[in-house]
Amino acid sequence: MTTKLPQSEDTLLIRTDFSDEAAWQALRVAVTTPAEDEADDDDDEDGFLAMLHIVDEPAYEGLTTQEIVALAPEDDDLLIVADQRAMTDPEMPLLAIHLRAPDDEDEDAEGEDERRGTTDELRVVARELWSLENNIAMANMDWEEFVEAAEDDGVFRGF
Repeated sequence: MTTKLPQSEDTLLIRTDFSDEAAWQALRVAVTTPAEDEADDDDDEDGFLAMLHIVDEPAYEGLTTQEIVALAPEDDDLLIVADQRAMTDPEMPLLAIHLRAPDDEDEDAEGEDERRGTTDELRVVARELWSLENNIAMANMDWEEFVEAAEDDGVFRGF
């Protein structure tokens, strides 16, 4: 039985594909390397970085979105998944899952999915994860702004 995901102040990045260790290491480097701020010439700044708690446990291999949501801490509203597509596509499009609280009419609903309300999914390339994670975590921007900025293939590649 798979255990609950860890509680963290940072956004969880859950690895669900264990087929290629080199791809995983490349993805980790991509999401933990600060993005350079092209508008800022101050070399003292490190750049933007997603605040992530990396979950690298084989127990979560192959989990579906619904299974991940069911295992997530109740207070989390954003989860990032490193699945097979993220590991095999050169752009490393991670799966971002936005968990929304149930609407008032859903309060009496039964089942695991209703506990969280609805979930929305969006792919985000690894080099732009910081933008989505920082702005959603700090409530600077709405989820819909990232969805609208995604390209026709459903992948957010930046503004």
